[in-house]
Amino acid sequence: THWKHGGIVGVFGYGGGIVGRYSDVPTQFPEVEHFHTVRVAQPSGLYYSTENLRALMDLWDKYGSGVTNLHGSTGDMVFIGTRTENLEPLFWDLTHDLGQDLGGSGSNLRTPACCLGESRCEWSCYDTQEACHSLTMKYQDEIHRPAFPYKFKFKFSGCPNDCVAAIARSDFAVIGTWKDNIRIDQAAVQKYIDNDPEFPSNAGGHKGGDWGEFDIQKEVIELCPTQCMWMEGGELKIDDSECTRCMHCINVLPRALRPGLDKGATISFGAKAP
Repeated sequence: THWKHGGIVGVFGYGGGIVGRYSDVPTQFPEVEHFHTVRVAQPSGLYYSTENLRALMDLWDKYGSGVTNLHGSTGDMVFIGTRTENLEPLFWDLTHDLGQDLGGSGSNLRTPACCLGESRCEWSCYDTQEACHSLTMKYQDEIHRPAFPYKFKFKFSGCPNDCVAAIARSDFAVIGTWKDNIRIDQAAVQKYIDNDPEFPSNAGGHKGGDWGEFDIQKEVIELCPTQCMWMEGGELKIDDSECTRCMHCINVLPRALRPGLDKGATISFGAKAP
C-alpha cells in the first residue's frame, strides 16, 4: 500500500500505543501525509458511559480525523488518523482530563481483553473483569514499553463459549470452567421435548423460522462431540467423565442444563496469537 511505517512515533515515556503511518506520496495527498493510529485502552467488559464516549469523540474531533474503530481484534478503541504534532496534546488530555490510558501496540503485551463475565452472563464461572483489570494494572510497563520479540496477548472468557475468542486469538487464554457435574433439571428437559412454547430451544434464537419441532436426539444428543449423552427412562443422562464442556447442550437447553457449582478457570498458555 502507500502507507509506510515511520519508525516509532509515540509520546513521552511510551514506546507503544501509537502506530505510526506516513504516506509515501505526501505531495499528492497532503491531508494524509501523516495518518497515525492511536489505541485507547478499553475498560474491562467494554462498559462505557455515554458521557465517556462523548468525551472521547470530542477529543478525537479536536486532534484527529474523527474516524474510529470499536474494537479491533487486539481490543482497544482505535482512533485512526492524526498528525505527529497532535500526539502529545491528545495524550495529555486523554490521561489528565479523561483519566484513560493508551493501549498496547508493537512487540509488547497488548491490552488484556475479557468478556462481560459475571456482571451480566449467567454462564460465567469466574470474575473475568477483575482478572482482566488486575493483570492490566500489573503489567503496565509491558503494555507501554515493548519488551518482547513479538506481541503477546491475554484474553479472559468466563465460560467455554469463549466470547472473546481467547483460545484462537491470544497467547494466554483463561477460560472459565467447572469440575463437577452439569446440573440437570429433568422437568425442564421434558418441557423442551414436549415443545412447550415457554421453553424454546436455543433460548428462542430460532423462533420464527420454519425449523420444525425441536428434536433432542438430533439437536443435542447426536451433536455432542464425545457422545456422552443419552435418554434413559424418559430422563437425559450425561457421562460427565467424558464431557469436554463445549457448552452446546447448555446453549440449546439453557433452562434445563447449567454448569456445575465447582467453578474455576483453565489456563491455556503458549499459542502464537494472530
